[in-house]
Amino acid sequence: MDKIQQNLLEQVAGLHEIPAGAVNIRSNGETLTRSTTANIDIVTKTDKPGIEITVKPGTKKESIHIPVLLTQTGLKESVYNDFFIGEDCDITIVAGCGIHNGGKEGSEHSGIHTFYVGPRSKVKYIEKHYGSGEGTGERIMNPTTVINLAEDSYLEMDTVQIEGIDSTVRTTSAVVGDNASLVIKEKIMTHDNQLAKTDFTVDLNGENSGANVVSRSVAKDKSHQIFLSRINGNNKCNGHTECDAIIMDNASVQAVPELTANDIDAALIHEAAIGKIAGEQLIKLMTLGLSESEAEAQIISGFLK
Repeated sequence: MDKIQQNLLEQVAGLHEIPAGAVNIRSNGETLTRSTTANIDIVTKTDKPGIEITVKPGTKKESIHIPVLLTQTGLKESVYNDFFIGEDCDITIVAGCGIHNGGKEGSEHSGIHTFYVGPRSKVKYIEKHYGSGEGTGERIMNPTTVINLAEDSYLEMDTVQIEGIDSTVRTTSAVVGDNASLVIKEKIMTHDNQLAKTDFTVDLNGENSGANVVSRSVAKDKSHQIFLSRINGNNKCNGHTECDAIIMDNASVQAVPELTANDIDAALIHEAAIGKIAGEQLIKLMTLGLSESEAEAQIISGFLK
């Protein structure tokens, strides 16, 4: 890898070198490196671009790294990755995509990830998006995540986009089974004329199923954000969706939480809050010696933690 690729890898996956364990790194439309383990297999799909990851039942404390790197201006790709996770597993998956665009043509990555999580399994899924480069071509990412949770399973999805992506439409849908739980934590920051749209749909089909969907975002300059969140309670269940946004400059934020209860024992809650940074917060930090811009940066950093 060259220095640009190494920087992207560090930003989206926190890696300084190829890690041990199951790994598939994709760069500019091709597999850069791949390794498997005794419990985790990765194979190339035969019908479309992408991979299939199979995790054997009972696999514990193992990780899978599948970052994508784009440094070729004008490259546009769609990649389909399917995860088949056996019962009684406990694994961490580190994904994410980094685009460096130094040219005039737009670069685009659409990653479609589908999860089949077996009974009593636990998955931590980390997905980071990052853009860089001085080119005028757009950096576009449109991730799609499809989640299927069997009984007594758990998936936590931690997704972050805080720099360099000009346009993104992030679509997530989930079907949650009996006694299963889904937790989604989203953090987004936009600036200039960037657009970020999030679209969540969760079907709580199982008895005693649960979902907690939380988005925190900061919109600067003339950027625009849209947050759509739908939770359908189709059984005895608990669902919560929350959107907290800081708006600055001439930006705009739209939050549309939607709840549908189709069962008398469905307990659903939504919260949405959009506002500017409070003046007293700035004043308090500025009395400690920070400039106004430094104080804003401290507040934003704390908000997005």
